[in-house]
Amino acid sequence: MTDVVTRFAPSPTGLLHLGNVRTALLNWLYAHKHGGRFLLRFEDTDKDRSEQQFIQAIQKDLHWLGLNWDGEVLFQSQHADDHRSALHSLAEKGLAYRCFCSESQLAIDRKLATSRGLPPRYNGRCRELPHDKSEQRAVSEPFVWRLAVHRDAGSTGPADNHEVIVADALRGDVRFALRDLDDPVVVRSDGSFTFLLPNAVDDALDGITHVMRGDDHLTNSAYQVWLLQKLGYRPPVYLHHGLLLGADGAKLSKRSGSHSVAELRVAGLLPAALIQTMTRLGHPNLPDDDLNVTMLATHFKAEHVSTSSVRWSDDEMWRWHTRILHQLPVDELLELILQHIPGADAGFAALVQPNLERVEDAVHFSRMLDVGTPFLEESQAVAVEVGAGFYREALRLWASEDLDWKSWAEAVKGTTGRKGRSLFMPLRAALTGALHGPEMSAVLDYIGRRGVEERLQDTISRLSV
Repeated sequence: MTDVVTRFAPSPTGLLHLGNVRTALLNWLYAHKHGGRFLLRFEDTDKDRSEQQFIQAIQKDLHWLGLNWDGEVLFQSQHADDHRSALHSLAEKGLAYRCFCSESQLAIDRKLATSRGLPPRYNGRCRELPHDKSEQRAVSEPFVWRLAVHRDAGSTGPADNHEVIVADALRGDVRFALRDLDDPVVVRSDGSFTFLLPNAVDDALDGITHVMRGDDHLTNSAYQVWLLQKLGYRPPVYLHHGLLLGADGAKLSKRSGSHSVAELRVAGLLPAALIQTMTRLGHPNLPDDDLNVTMLATHFKAEHVSTSSVRWSDDEMWRWHTRILHQLPVDELLELILQHIPGADAGFAALVQPNLERVEDAVHFSRMLDVGTPFLEESQAVAVEVGAGFYREALRLWASEDLDWKSWAEAVKGTTGRKGRSLFMPLRAALTGALHGPEMSAVLDYIGRRGVEERLQDTISRLSV
């Protein structure tokens, strides 16, 4: 399947959010699984809302996630002439027509249909309007363009002519009776195209062979297959997966808790954590190893992607973040830690790595780098509880002979009577600034004999004020 071509086609009207990430990722994985190409196309025909800043931001986010595209970035606006030609071709065949109905009239028609137990579809008032009359009214009246799907449904011919079949690699052939479809608007009254026609025509012109998207697009796909066939194009194979839902069970959106990729990057999330979490949603049986996105593609099986909805979990994403953080090469981890603690070194990074949930947690242990670092609030409380006398005794014993952690702790226990948490936590607080963290023997090796003395002396000074 070396001829597979997929695409991600966002509208540059906002930042990249989790739902967009899933669409981009699945199409990227499918293309790379089959040795194909993944294209990036901006659907920028909404001039009032499309902004250059969002075009740049989306590209930056895709690069950060490792979802690089093949070839040049494509723009829907570059095919504007093709969109107009496609509409003209459909109109000449009687498969698209002008509709002059006002919004108020359409609202009345929908209410009337609903009251009669009928679906609130367009009633076709302008469908059979003679061409010359349509041309005449278009001079002075506002209008939209609609596809004449119902006219096609009423045509004579084989039964197959009365339905449209969406080839879906996840669901099999999905059949739509034309009589059950609407006559959708493809051009607004201001002359701008809706999603349906440009999106489909661009897929044909860009050579797109497979499109992975949410099952909320199934009906859109029916319209697009219909118009592509009428225009003489071969529709792509679709893969309509289940929707991505928020924790509340509603479709994930910014309002219901979806994050922008930019927000997650600022929050310190590792991109691999987002990729791992998103790939595994609705895709069981992936290996449990920490695989990069390229390796994930080799294990990706589109036929395993769930057609049922899946729920997003921030907690799961951050669990993956912590797991990956613990396995980062030390030099990569140090580069991240330096953004929070400029004086950190590789030894410090390696020491605290198993105790980090997020990179910024390293700040909790910065007393190991700078003896003047204040205690955390909880550590301060523990130090105050045992008092300066406890630390003077600990310092005396430490200075009296060359002790390791175990023998020193036993000696302090013997002279102070403290044991267990009431012994270990005050010592840890003084040396690291935190109550939990790396093995204390490793801490002593890192800060050294003089480092222990300095931190005990500093603690005594703080408690003696």
